Amino acid sequence: MAARATWKGFLRVSLVNIPIKVFPATESSSTISFNQLHNVCQTRIQQKRWCPTCNKEVANTELAKGFEFEKGRYVIVAEEDIEKVRPTSTRIIDLVQFDEDKSLDPMYVDRTYYLAPDGQVAADAFAVMREGMKGKIGIGKVALYGREYLVAVKPYEKGLVMYTLHHAAEIRNMGGIEELNIIPAKVKADQVLLAKQVIGHFEKKLDLSDYHDEYREGLQKIIDAKVAGEEVAAPSEEMPPKVVNLMEALRKSLDSASNQRKKAAKADLPKKAARGEAKRKQG
Repeated sequence: MAARATWKGFLRVSLVNIPIKVFPATESSSTISFNQLHNVCQTRIQQKRWCPTCNKEVANTELAKGFEFEKGRYVIVAEEDIEKVRPTSTRIIDLVQFDEDKSLDPMYVDRTYYLAPDGQVAADAFAVMREGMKGKIGIGKVALYGREYLVAVKPYEKGLVMYTLHHAAEIRNMGGIEELNIIPAKVKADQVLLAKQVIGHFEKKLDLSDYHDEYREGLQKIIDAKVAGEEVAAPSEEMPPKVVNLMEALRKSLDSASNQRKKAAKADLPKKAARGEAKRKQG
């Protein structure tokens, strides 16, 4: 099934405007959601807006937006006040700065989208800009749905990928985490060496498709079983042992990793032998 664009617009770099389509790069519908029910009759619960002072349900026409400037004190912000600063949606992704693509800290990334050309004429300009941006990332803004978004755009496979970004003011400073102050400034070299050896046993090329949402898959199995009138036994929970002697724990980890690698190598021998036999027969 072909992907469907969520909106159309323009990618602007200086005086160049390229018609583009924007596609979500992630799938949020994979999350299992629940409704709140009354456990007696299994009826879905209704959420009502209730005023504890007037002791009554409040209609939508009686609601107002309030900003709490002091504890328990609010200033009313009317819709016409918000309209004074709300940006007009332009659907133009305006890139105003470029830097090396590695310069973007992943901490700032919020959501990810794919960009593709809208039409053949746009495709030619799109291809030129994509090639010109190789190794670079463009930073800019887009005004959409009454909001202004900070975005980053860079080449990705056949097209471009766009990240909506958090502003710097939204990133919390690690300095407020007091627990980080107890970390020793110096560590023992022999412990670091052993830790690197343990880590080295688990090094391999990253492929995130190897990982699955085991929580979601397990939850789906429980839901399917309940629909079928079955029960699923919960797995026993094992608590990890506390690390008392770091060197001993590292050595045990190294031994365990080495044994697992040997077992994997032995298990792979019959497969290699079968492949070798197949090649000989082909020869």
